[in-house]
Amino acid sequence: MIRASIGAVAALIGSILGASAAEIVVKTLNSGPGGMMVFDPGYVKIQPGDAIRFVPADKGHNAELIKGMAPEGAPGFKTVVGKEEAVTFDKPGLYGFKCAPQDIMGMVGLIQVGDKPENLEAAKAVPHGKLAAKRFEPLFEKVQ
Repeated sequence: MIRASIGAVAALIGSILGASAAEIVVKTLNSGPGGMMVFDPGYVKIQPGDAIRFVPADKGHNAELIKGMAPEGAPGFKTVVGKEEAVTFDKPGLYGFKCAPQDIMGMVGLIQVGDKPENLEAAKAVPHGKLAAKRFEPLFEKVQ
């Protein structure tokens, strides 16, 4: 009887904790609101424990972390080209990401996890190609 009660309590706690995490969809597009070869949305603010589901609305895209554009100690991520995948972000800070096949075309995005990211200046200092640098400018302005 006690085991059943403990199991029920554990299940309830698990469902409550799981229910608090959000999942945001970011689409990979050949053409969208921000122009050609974009993530939609290009900037997302989430809380630790939330996930981003990268959805290849158009084929030939992936999403992967840009080296140097993550909080120290945060794990990297790289989705498979053309495959829908979710990535959970537990560590607060900024995460810059790109589509590897369209990186040269400036296909980049920015995820803010939590409030007031400590790695803002470090993320801004990472060098990019001309198109990616131009796309990052308005994304960094959205950081709160």
